[in-house]
Amino acid sequence: MVTSSQPALRNQRRGRRRLWLLLLGTSLGTSLAILLGTTAHAQTCQTAADMDASVRTALETAAKRYFELAERGDVAALKQNSIAAVASSFAGIEVAVKENQAALAGAKAAIRPPFLLIADGPEPLARAEFLCGVFGKSGQTKDSAEFVLSNLPPGTYGVTILDVNGGQDAKTLTFVLQQAGADWKLAGFFPKSSQAAGHDAAWFTQHAHDFKAKAQNHNAWLYYREAIALSAPVDVMSTLATDQLYDEIQTAQPSDMPTNGNTVDISAGGKIYHLTEIFPLAVGDDLDVVVKYQAADVSDTARTFKENVAVIKALVAKYPEFREAFAGVVARAVEPSGRDYGSLMAMKDVK
Repeated sequence: MVTSSQPALRNQRRGRRRLWLLLLGTSLGTSLAILLGTTAHAQTCQTAADMDASVRTALETAAKRYFELAERGDVAALKQNSIAAVASSFAGIEVAVKENQAALAGAKAAIRPPFLLIADGPEPLARAEFLCGVFGKSGQTKDSAEFVLSNLPPGTYGVTILDVNGGQDAKTLTFVLQQAGADWKLAGFFPKSSQAAGHDAAWFTQHAHDFKAKAQNHNAWLYYREAIALSAPVDVMSTLATDQLYDEIQTAQPSDMPTNGNTVDISAGGKIYHLTEIFPLAVGDDLDVVVKYQAADVSDTARTFKENVAVIKALVAKYPEFREAFAGVVARAVEPSGRDYGSLMAMKDVK
C-alpha cells in the first residue's frame, strides 16, 4: 500500500533531502547516467509485500546474480547485462567494482525486501518521488521508504539492497535494476560501507546524543552527519531512521559552522581564512575532522603547509571540544580551480 502524506509533511521531507544534499554534496555520479531528462508525471512504488511473488523472485534472483559477478570482479558480464545508457558509460561502475573487490570477495550477501518503482508518462520525470509503504500522520513508519530520483525516464525499476558481511568490512550493495522484457538489467551499482572508523550509525547517533547533552553541539552536529551517512544504503533513499536524524541534527546545528554554502572566517597568524566546509572523515579506525578553506594558490606547498598548520591550530582553538571527538585534523587549502593541498595533524600534536 502506498499512501501519500499531508503536503506539509511532504515538504518537510523535501526540505530534509535538500539539507542532505547540501551537507554532503551528494552526486549520483555516472552509475545513474540513466536518470536523465525533464518533466514530471505519475510515480508509484510497491514494497515486497505489495508486488507479485514472481516479480519479487525475479528481482532477488537478478540481485544475487549481479552480486556474484561483482564478487568475482567480472565487469565484462556486468556491462553486458546493463541497460544501454549505463553500458555506454560504464567506467564508474567498473572502478567501484574494483575498489570494493576485497570487501565483496568471499562475503555473504543477505537481500532485503526489494522495492518496485514505476514511473509513468511519455517523458522523463524531472523529480520522481516514490513513497513506499504506509505513511502515518507524522510521516514515515518503520517499514516505509522514500526514493527521490532526478530526471528519471519512464519505466519499471527495482531497488534491491544487499547486506554484505564477512569480507574486508561490512557494506551494503544497492542495485538499481530496470525491466527490459523478461529481464532485469543493471541500471545502477552503489556499494556503501555500513561502518566508519569501526562503528555503525547507531553508535554515532548515541555519541551525538551524548555530545548534545554536554552542550557540545559542534561535535553532535558532525556525529549526526556521520550517522545519517551510514543510516541509508543509498543517498536517494530515506527512511524513518534518516528522517528522525534529519530532525535531530537541526536541533543541534551550530550557528558558527560553515553550512549551506556559507563561509565562516577564522584568524590565524594575523591572516583571515574563509572556511567553506567542516566534516568528519573516517581513516581506518580513526575519525578525523576535515576543514576546507579558500586559497588563492597552493602551488607553493611549503607555504601552504604552514598555512594548513595555522588553520588547524586556530580551528581547535575555536572548537576545543573537537579534542574529545576526533583523532586528528585535516586542513585542505582549495584554489578557485578546485585544486587543493591537504595536511594532517594528530590531535595530540595540536598545541
